Amino acid sequence: MGIKLASSILSADFSRLGEEIRAVEKAGVDFIHVDIMDGHFVPNLTIGPAVVKSIRKITSLPFNVHLMINNPDEFIKPFADAGGDYITVHVEACKDLSKTIKDIKALGKKAGVAINPGTDISKLKQAYPNVDLILVMSVNPGFGGQEYIPHTLDKIKNIKKARDTLGLKFAIEVDGGIKVENIDKFSSAGADIIVSGSGIFHQKDYAAIIKKMKSIIG
Repeated sequence: MGIKLASSILSADFSRLGEEIRAVEKAGVDFIHVDIMDGHFVPNLTIGPAVVKSIRKITSLPFNVHLMINNPDEFIKPFADAGGDYITVHVEACKDLSKTIKDIKALGKKAGVAINPGTDISKLKQAYPNVDLILVMSVNPGFGGQEYIPHTLDKIKNIKKARDTLGLKFAIEVDGGIKVENIDKFSSAGADIIVSGSGIFHQKDYAAIIKKMKSIIG
């Protein structure tokens, strides 16, 4: 299938968000990554279901809606109804992770589970058999443009090892601090979907940077 590239709209120009999404779609990205922040689980606020519903109309690319919020169960259905294809929740925020995964899938959506840099991957063990995607945060979530945390590469390698040992097929995604200069580290570690925000949206030529990134990750 090959490694996929996702654009995180957290770093896009929100005054022209539709144009930004169309531009990266035309330039060849495979996913749109939508960061949802509540100002509590992370120290920042972003967007709600109404914005997701609005941008859903302008692209056919799959959306991974990443819920960086304290009460994800209350917002699964609103974001699913708004057009999320993947609904990704944080292991640190879920009271009953197995139930949350089942609730996402009951809505006909792909279920993702995210893990912060400081959380041990043992917390994911119960999710492995039922989840469609594991998202490794390579920065502490809340803001774009951060430098990636090196030890998160080992997280990716260890999750891939666990997946292979168990004979499972969930995708491994990574997000945080990824640019053309370091993207090879994440593909080599075993990521299947690589998210870049400022590494794409803060560049002048989206098509050129996306082409270069995709040539590196293969």
